[in-house]
Amino acid sequence: MARHIYPCPLRWSDMDAFGHVNNVTFLRYLEEARVDFMWRLAPGNGSDAFTGGVVVARHEIDYLKPLVHRHRPVPIETWVTEIRAAYLTLRYEIKDEDALYVRAATRIVPYDLDQGRPRRVTPEEEKFLTEYLEPDPAKKGAAKKASAASTKPAGSAEGAGRAEGAVSV
Repeated sequence: MARHIYPCPLRWSDMDAFGHVNNVTFLRYLEEARVDFMWRLAPGNGSDAFTGGVVVARHEIDYLKPLVHRHRPVPIETWVTEIRAAYLTLRYEIKDEDALYVRAATRIVPYDLDQGRPRRVTPEEEKFLTEYLEPDPAKKGAAKKASAASTKPAGSAEGAGRAEGAVSV
């Protein structure tokens, strides 16, 4: 499957007092990559794909290594891990040949700006997104674990000490 690569420029003002890119700035980097992916790369030639608007419903970011200012852009890889009727999930890695700085995910909800409410993913949008679809291996693993846990008898070692229906965190 394909991944979109956005070369994100670093600005001196992106640095914080500790000399590395500020955590909030990474959200701006993800936004730049997402906008480049969804509006520059998405279907063109008069296409209505994503022009009605989208809203961010959720961000998830793992900061793995500090990124310091440099003159060359940092690549941001973007791909799709989930396409549902009324939302999609994008994943990102901000990395270069030397390091992985950030792993992140964003849940996007297509939005009808005129009506002021969420809308469905159109067939045209789904076709475009499918080109970048890589199912999330973490979700597959979580689904397998949940399935395995639900098949454990209540008296088994894993189920011992929990009330019926209780969830351990």
